[in-house]
Amino acid sequence: MTMTESTTSAGAGATPETFRSKYAASAQRNRSLLCVGLDPDPDLMPEGVSPRDFLFAIVEATADLVCCYKPNAAFYEPDIDGGMPLLRDLVRSIPDGVPVLLDAKRNDIGNTARFYARAVFESLGVDAVTVNPYLGGDAVEPFLEYEDRTTFVLCRTSNPGARDFQDVQHGDTRLYERVAEQANGWNTRGNVGLVVGATYPQEAARVRAICPDLPFLMPGVGAQEGELRDAVRAAADAQGGGILVNASRGVLYAGAKGGARTLGDWAAAARDAAIALRDAINDAREA
Repeated sequence: MTMTESTTSAGAGATPETFRSKYAASAQRNRSLLCVGLDPDPDLMPEGVSPRDFLFAIVEATADLVCCYKPNAAFYEPDIDGGMPLLRDLVRSIPDGVPVLLDAKRNDIGNTARFYARAVFESLGVDAVTVNPYLGGDAVEPFLEYEDRTTFVLCRTSNPGARDFQDVQHGDTRLYERVAEQANGWNTRGNVGLVVGATYPQEAARVRAICPDLPFLMPGVGAQEGELRDAVRAAADAQGGGILVNASRGVLYAGAKGGARTLGDWAAAARDAAIALRDAINDAREA
């Protein structure tokens, strides 16, 4: 597979699927802007259930409710022998119509970034990845060369420490606003997105004003208690979409609150939580 090719079930000569087209189709089909994180935390998973069985059950229970899945590489990399093959198998198991965004926050100087890009887009075969923009445009470019994939640039993250650097001001512009401006300029192939935390809706609105057409990955909902309604209304594009509202623990481990006993109980609880969150996002869009 070359950098600009992707597979599609539509047959030879059809327009290749991109992350953006898969996201748009799944968002419409499932009436959803919900992105579910697939983060297997041994301290939170049900006792006696393997990460493989748990994750596969979650995907089966929620695939018709999401616009995207987002495994975080950090939860797989500690177990090199088992975790990385699990991540590969999980990516391959997700239904073709649902895109997969790897939260890896990769980047380095250009030549190293080229191998990072090969690893995530060719070896793992994900549709999108998160990257750190700190090294500048030449380090992001190797990811952008995969024109059918999308590269989500960290812009205004959801953690409290984000203010340490991202709010640093130079003249009238804060650093995260400068990142947004640069990312907009990098979007010559239509394959750049931004990571914009749900916990900072005012900042999200400023980023949306700078980047009216870029998709936003929005972490910080659920376990980080982002203000959902404000965040969705601040970040949605002119069509009321363009966002992937991510929830991980709030969906995956919903069974812990209800005293789930079997794997089926955990999957059912995850489905209920996903439905509730999907509907809350849609309510916020329509408010």
